Amino acid sequence: MTLKPVLKTWIPTLAAMLLLSPFAHGEPVNVNTADATALAKALNGVGPAKAKAIVAYRDKNGPFKTVDQLAMVEGITQKLIERNRADIKLGADKPGAAAPAAPAAKPAKPGT
Repeated sequence: MTLKPVLKTWIPTLAAMLLLSPFAHGEPVNVNTADATALAKALNGVGPAKAKAIVAYRDKNGPFKTVDQLAMVEGITQKLIERNRADIKLGADKPGAAAPAAPAAKPAKPGT
């Protein structure tokens, strides 16, 4: 077996993998709305147990106001947060942005 046919196949494949690897990550995940399955899939180093801990903390304490607040969850370290910071969303628009406040409800008009 000669080396040329192997190189013709593998070099383009490896080049494509290297060029596309930054885009392999999906959209950032909203830690204030995602379920444990979505968190485990989206965050590097977060498996089912840590993802469930994030959801349990959020259910008990309310939405996360900062990305660094995730360190309050048992098993979530600052190092893990830094590794995933670009993939963590708190609100609808930008990664790391605070969740938007809910609009105040309008009072009902009298007589309606």
